[in-house]
Amino acid sequence: MPEFPIFDGHNDTLLRFYNNDDLELSDFLREMDGGHIDLVRARRGGFAGGFFAVFVPNPERRIDPDNMPDTSKPYTSPAVDFDISQAAANRLTADLFRLESLSEGQVKVVRSAAELQNCIDNDVFAAILHFEGAEAIDEDLDALEVYYQAGLRSLGIVWSRPTIFAHGVPIAYPSSPDIGPGLTDAGKRLVKRCNELGIMIDLSHMNEAGFWDVAALSDAPLVATHSNVHALCPISRNLTDKQLDAIKASDGMVGLNFATGFLNEDGAWDSDRPLDIMVRHLDYLVERLGETRVGLGSDYDGARVPDAVGDVSKLPNLIAALQEAGYNDQLLRKLSHQNWLRVLRQTWKD
Repeated sequence: MPEFPIFDGHNDTLLRFYNNDDLELSDFLREMDGGHIDLVRARRGGFAGGFFAVFVPNPERRIDPDNMPDTSKPYTSPAVDFDISQAAANRLTADLFRLESLSEGQVKVVRSAAELQNCIDNDVFAAILHFEGAEAIDEDLDALEVYYQAGLRSLGIVWSRPTIFAHGVPIAYPSSPDIGPGLTDAGKRLVKRCNELGIMIDLSHMNEAGFWDVAALSDAPLVATHSNVHALCPISRNLTDKQLDAIKASDGMVGLNFATGFLNEDGAWDSDRPLDIMVRHLDYLVERLGETRVGLGSDYDGARVPDAVGDVSKLPNLIAALQEAGYNDQLLRKLSHQNWLRVLRQTWKD
């Protein structure tokens, strides 16, 4: 087992396979030329697994690591039709289970914190089924029950577009996250049912009004799986100090997003910046939230990331940068995986 096994709060690897007809799911099990994650490079970089996002792409406005949006104007996408969303979500979810089967024990979809701990201890690549946007869930929440039984354990109510449950925050720089209305009545019912089932709610793409609605309703820790510090990079996708304080008060957690446009002070998507900017955001988060409430949420395969951590095999570069900045082994273990285990135990109630 690596000294600091890294469990990550967010990736879009399933979408990469979904969008690319030249790739087979079995390619994940070998070293690939492109993309950010495969099993071989994960082993090399000490990457123990992460939240695998089911994200329904909008056929009219797709983004990928090589085509990041111009955030000088608010970037958002129109809502996606329910039937299209559910068909895509079913395919992406099935692909994760197909990958688990193809791996012959090397990859496991985990449904409890105990299973996740066991995977980390035994060098089995662990995946959490996460929905990035609730477009595939109906207003009566019937689909939520089905997806939970299948293995759904983490749900972002929105991506940066509207759903019947809430309004995602448009991606804009510079901008406050205070854009648009909060939860709908259906969204409030969704939050309560997620609490009852033990599905973690991800606030990463929620606008500020929706964030505070969830904070008022939810009895679980507040979590943003892949978000950064608004005070350091004033893009709408990042979290204000007031939001960070609410996350701390709930004993929640933030996973550092590697997306360069959410890290760089100027909001640029340049990838040749030093790792110091990542360390600055982590320093701020640890100082504001405490050592037990910060982790990593890379956004691998879904965003342009710094060259020094350009795929999972390069994650030791980040560990080295944090060691050089004075992070001790105990704190590195918390940031790399222990804090995710803590908040999942509390949320999943196991």
